[in-house]
Amino acid sequence: MADTMQFDLVSPERKVVSGQAKSVRLPGTDGDMMAMPNHAPVVTTLRPGIVVVDMDGGEQEFAVTGGFAQIMPEGTTILADVAMPRSEVTSEFLNDAIAKARADHAEAEGSAADDIAKLLGDLVAMGDHIGLPTDSRVPAP
Repeated sequence: MADTMQFDLVSPERKVVSGQAKSVRLPGTDGDMMAMPNHAPVVTTLRPGIVVVDMDGGEQEFAVTGGFAQIMPEGTTILADVAMPRSEVTSEFLNDAIAKARADHAEAEGSAADDIAKLLGDLVAMGDHIGLPTDSRVPAP
């Protein structure tokens, strides 16, 4: 049984990381998940949050704003809307994402408005988790 698996994190702009990983913690829409070698096949959507990858040299952290993850026995691939190393995340980036989501929320109706309100909360929570101040005024759903 292999103790590592292939891991790829890509966004529309770039391949963020690719290599062998022992485990991947990811922010699934229905809750956090841990992918490991020989994991049962799963496809899940992602919410904004931090992906933690245990690779050679220790853990690496990456911020994602959403997307999809495909977990297979031989590896995990994340196709993120936006992805970057945690060290590249700034308050300005988070506040811009919050402002865009807030504008989308103002125009949305019904369940779409609820989904965007959840996105807003997740963006603010990600900023809190990594210790970045954000404009945390999130509208009620």
